[in-house]
Amino acid sequence: MPSETEHAIQVENLTKRYGALLAVNDISFTVRKGEVFAFLGANGAGKTTTVEIIETIRTPTSGKVHLLGMDVTKKKHDLVQRIGVLPQGFSSFDRITVRETLQYYSRLFCCRNTDVDGLIALTDLKDKTHEQFKNLSGGLKQRLGIAVALVNDPEVVFLDEPTTGLDPRARREVWKVLLGLKNKGKTIFLTTHYMEEAESLADRVAIISKGKIIAIGSPGELVEDNANYLALTLKSVDARVFEIVQKMDFAPVHDNHGDIKVRLERTDDVQKVLNALREGGASFLGLDVRKPNLEEVFLKLTGEDLREDPAGERGAE
Repeated sequence: MPSETEHAIQVENLTKRYGALLAVNDISFTVRKGEVFAFLGANGAGKTTTVEIIETIRTPTSGKVHLLGMDVTKKKHDLVQRIGVLPQGFSSFDRITVRETLQYYSRLFCCRNTDVDGLIALTDLKDKTHEQFKNLSGGLKQRLGIAVALVNDPEVVFLDEPTTGLDPRARREVWKVLLGLKNKGKTIFLTTHYMEEAESLADRVAIISKGKIIAIGSPGELVEDNANYLALTLKSVDARVFEIVQKMDFAPVHDNHGDIKVRLERTDDVQKVLNALREGGASFLGLDVRKPNLEEVFLKLTGEDLREDPAGERGAE
C-alpha cells in the first residue's frame, strides 16, 4: 500500500487503450504532497486521459493509480470529496454574482462549512463580490473558477489550462492565486500550454509524448540535462554577420524577426564570435546571450510544438 504521508499521487505502469489506440503507454510517476506538479504534452499526447484517470473520471486498462493513499478505481466516493477540479474554460450562470456562485456550488457539493469570504479573499475578488458572472473579464472568471474548485477545501487541486486565452496581466494575476494555494499547502496538478507558467510555478514537470513520459524533474534540471548550451542572438542589419558566423563552423539561423540565432556549446565561444565580427568589420545592433528555456527542451525531446489550437481546442487525448 502506498504511503499517504509523502505522496499525494502515485501512478504505476498506467496504460489506457481505446480499441486499437494506445492513449497512455505504461507510465509511472509520483506527485509529492504540497508541490505544484506541471504536466506538459501536445494535443493527443495522453495528458488529459491520464489526468481524468487520476480524477476518477475514467478507468485504466491496466496499472495502478493511488490518490491520497487510495485506489482511484475503488474509492471514488471518498476521493471526490477530497479533490478540487477546474476544467478548461470554466463557466457558470450569467446572472448570479460571485458570492452567489460560490454559495451555489457549495450547496451543490454538500459543503456545509465553506468559507465563502475566505475564498473571495484568496482569489482577490473582494471588489467583485456582487458582480454578475456575465460581467466578469476572462481573468476574473478563471479566478472564480479556482475558488469554486476550492469550496470543499480539497487536499489536491487539478487545474486544466487555467490561463488559456488570458492576456499576460490576467495570467499573472491567476499565478498569484496559485502561489497562494501552494503556500496554504495544497497539492496542485497543473496542465498548461504555457512554458513560462510551468517554469514560474512548478516544483517539478513531467513531459508526456505519444503516451509515454519522456522526462521528469524540476524546470532547472530539465534544462540542465537536456539543453546544456547557450543561445546567442545577434540583432543585425549587416549581411556579413551571418557569413562570418557560418564560416566559424557554427550554424546560424534567422528567426521570425530577422535576428540571427546561434547555438554555442561553450561560454568562451561568445567572445570568439564577437572577436571574429569585429575583425571582419561586421556591425550589429545588439546581442543577447541566455540559456535555453523549457520550451526549447520540449521541442528537442518531442519534436512537437506545444501550442494551443487557434480555436483554443485540443485534439483527442
